Amino acid sequence: MNLSIIAGRRALDHIRQHGLRQADFRAVVAASGGPKWFVLKSLNQYLFGEFFRHRTTPLHTLGSSAGAWQMACFAQDDPAAAVQRLADLYSRETYSAKPSPQEISGKARVLVKHFLGPEGARQIAENDRIQTHIITNRCKGPAASETRWMQLGGLVTAGAANMLSRRNLRYFVERVIFHSGHQSFFEFDDFATHNVRLTADNTEDALMASGSIPLILEGVKNIEGAPPGIYRDGGILDYHFDLPFLPAHDSGLVLYPHFSQLITPGWFDKSLRYRRAAMHNYDNVVLLAPSRAFVARLPYGKIPDRNDFLEMDPVTRLHYWQTVISESERLSEELAELVELGRGLDRVTAFSNSRT
Repeated sequence: MNLSIIAGRRALDHIRQHGLRQADFRAVVAASGGPKWFVLKSLNQYLFGEFFRHRTTPLHTLGSSAGAWQMACFAQDDPAAAVQRLADLYSRETYSAKPSPQEISGKARVLVKHFLGPEGARQIAENDRIQTHIITNRCKGPAASETRWMQLGGLVTAGAANMLSRRNLRYFVERVIFHSGHQSFFEFDDFATHNVRLTADNTEDALMASGSIPLILEGVKNIEGAPPGIYRDGGILDYHFDLPFLPAHDSGLVLYPHFSQLITPGWFDKSLRYRRAAMHNYDNVVLLAPSRAFVARLPYGKIPDRNDFLEMDPVTRLHYWQTVISESERLSEELAELVELGRGLDRVTAFSNSRT
């Protein structure tokens, strides 16, 4: 088994009765995680290019950081080709021995422009069928500074405050969601949240901001149509999401292609084993992830991550990443069998409140 399918209580009952049907899903979400998404590349191409191909009603996507970049591919006229452009350039990226935030940001800007192409920003902003929501964070205080020691001090303080309560992050950042459509489909009240309409002119900046990892990339300043300020990575608050994706009265389902079976709410929670996502938020979620057995068979027994830039020489890293992208086809093949033949529905499991 290469693909694990994990579902919330209501979603599990539904798909056991009806299988996986695209019309049953109201939303698709995608998490932060940098190059970890390479393991989902072929799966995304199947979902975007085949599973949802004949969608006629609005489908709402939500993504932070690399997840937002994937969802931006979905809303373009040829989503499979956009995913291919993103994977091709991202997986072959190289930097100098000690790259500055300016160097990394410059190459990230080239990457965003590349996978958007000449018309992608307009297509995303004007797409009524696939409605895009890009999560960013507007920083407050020292975390908004581009002076490294000040920014680091703000982040260390935020991390310490987060250990006591996630709610304390409201003193350091606020969520800003850039959305297509007349209004944001998603309504969150856990933190101050601003909703800003996507346009052909601000889509690129919104995507850059959503992927601007603190200390690694520069923040994006004063995005058109949004409150003034410095915008950084959407994963600071919403790394893997601890959110009610749909209103309580909505009977639809949420599809979550994820590179892990682990749900980590925010960026600062990665080392906090006691910080779990609330399972009631996942009651209507179907999560697709590589199985542990699949990951164990990959080179080095893991999926790609940003540490690969530090721990591998470029030739080794590029070969490894290309191998993972190629192996991701096994996940899409297994999903296609489940959708078209119902093969594997008996292996769907329920969400657990465990972080292991």
